[in-house]
Amino acid sequence: MRLLAPTAVLLLAAAARGGVYDSAADPPPLPSRWAGFLPDHRALRAAAVERPADALPSPFRADFLAAAGKLQKLARPLTADETADLGAALLRLGRPTEAVAVLRPAAHRFPDHFRTAANLGTSWQLAGDLDPAAAALADSVRLAPEKHRRTEEYHLKLVRLRRAEGRAALRPQEPDDLFGVDYGHLFAGKLPADDVAVVQALALALPADGRLLWQLGELANARGDVRTAAAILDGCVTEFGMSAPDLRARRAAYRAAADALARQPGHDGHRGTIVFRSARPLARRFDTSVLPPVRADRPNPLPWGLLADTELGGKEPAFPRHLVALDGKPVVLTGFVQPPGDAAQFGSFVLLEYPVGCWFCETPDPARVVAVELPPGVRVGRRAGLVKVTGTLALNRTDPEDYPVRVTAARVGEPE
Repeated sequence: MRLLAPTAVLLLAAAARGGVYDSAADPPPLPSRWAGFLPDHRALRAAAVERPADALPSPFRADFLAAAGKLQKLARPLTADETADLGAALLRLGRPTEAVAVLRPAAHRFPDHFRTAANLGTSWQLAGDLDPAAAALADSVRLAPEKHRRTEEYHLKLVRLRRAEGRAALRPQEPDDLFGVDYGHLFAGKLPADDVAVVQALALALPADGRLLWQLGELANARGDVRTAAAILDGCVTEFGMSAPDLRARRAAYRAAADALARQPGHDGHRGTIVFRSARPLARRFDTSVLPPVRADRPNPLPWGLLADTELGGKEPAFPRHLVALDGKPVVLTGFVQPPGDAAQFGSFVLLEYPVGCWFCETPDPARVVAVELPPGVRVGRRAGLVKVTGTLALNRTDPEDYPVRVTAARVGEPE
């Protein structure tokens, strides 16, 4: 095991990635920085989950529902591009069987249409039938334009590997052998230069696949970033409920190495060797119409997508109108605790949309950081998983040295 030596239609189109393609404009190139990739990956996963009627809807889900509904209402046969787009939207909504029903006849009508073949392969895979998935993905490899061929080749390899594993693939004990290297001894010199880009593309196509996230954690470590590796493996356990003994052992080892690294001065050795090509893989603009009216008598949902629309850099922050309406009102949001230093118990901390491998190397956008203050005398301990924070929102318009957004008199609890 290699460790570093201690020393937001509702959104702009959520452009698809390898395995799930729509006709949106080309998305930013991969790999994306972990601080941008991980929240977008989690948002895609949430889009596939149908929520109770009174719950805050996933912005991505609302976007995909709108896209699917518009295409399904057309009173004429769909074109090849429209059919592929409908299949992609259904996949993102967690409805692969419906996607197969749409895409399977389209593959016969449009046998040379790349996106139909690729989306059909992913649909069969998520529907649990790997034989037709492999057949459709073989067609997608044959039809893929150059910029997508390599990802499609690895997607086909992934499906073939899992087909060979049979039922054992349902309880994975190690990451997929995508690169022909013993994952327990991954070193950057044995890996292809685009390893992280390929697996990020597959993970965005299959966001509920925790095994791909595990693969990304191992690649982060192999590329010299043990702190991100520890954070990603934390997510495998806390968000995906993965329990493979080796995963948990490696998570503990990476966490110990990351903690030792944090105690040392300097951070040049924390960054790793990945050359990132974009800040995040999906462009989003939050639509406040999905939010309930602001109320003063109960906590109002505070989504990260709304916070992200804050514009910094001027004389004072330009907060979105809905966020201004929440100023001084009770709010509730979920996120991950970033403690102040090494303290075991603390009365204030910052809340992040997703845990960051190294605060100094991958500092989140200030608009995506919320300062949290507990009532006087109240303290909490370190938390590895997602938490729910309820308190009063306070916007900072005057002090450029302080956080733009703060939640005061806060309570920390378990997410619902």
